[in-house]
Amino acid sequence: MMNASLLSRRQVLLSGAALCASGLASAQTTTLPLAVALQDELAQALQKGQPLVVMVSLAGCPFCKVARENYLAPLHTQQGLSVVQVDMHSQRGLKNFSGASLSHEDQRRAWGVRTAPTLLFLGPGGREVAPRLVGASIPDFYGAYLEQRLQQAQAALRQIS
Repeated sequence: MMNASLLSRRQVLLSGAALCASGLASAQTTTLPLAVALQDELAQALQKGQPLVVMVSLAGCPFCKVARENYLAPLHTQQGLSVVQVDMHSQRGLKNFSGASLSHEDQRRAWGVRTAPTLLFLGPGGREVAPRLVGASIPDFYGAYLEQRLQQAQAALRQIS
């Protein structure tokens, strides 16, 4: 008998192989909204009683793709999780929590993020309300680590309000 994590991992691999074989992989790519105005995106998350989850990602990163498509995008689309993406090396502009304009790469540097993917869980003022989730090298436990961080962030927000 297979355990649930092995079965789910096998299902993910098989479904990925099926998509590639059918030529639909590029059509099925899931994206997250890119950060544009962190102050506004945070305000919207806090209005819903949620932290703002920021995924710092890197183009072409397979671990980022797994985190985005298998965990964050479903939480965003199905449960309304407030999540935005910051591209590590992008010069795309955004406004930070004080309204200053800078690039995604500059914001990533300001946060001191050096590994992709890194998830930040942000509360009032852009302060981190749960420990960062850095990397994704253990996919069998990623969902549990993410759920734990989200619970910690929710608990911190309840204490603040």
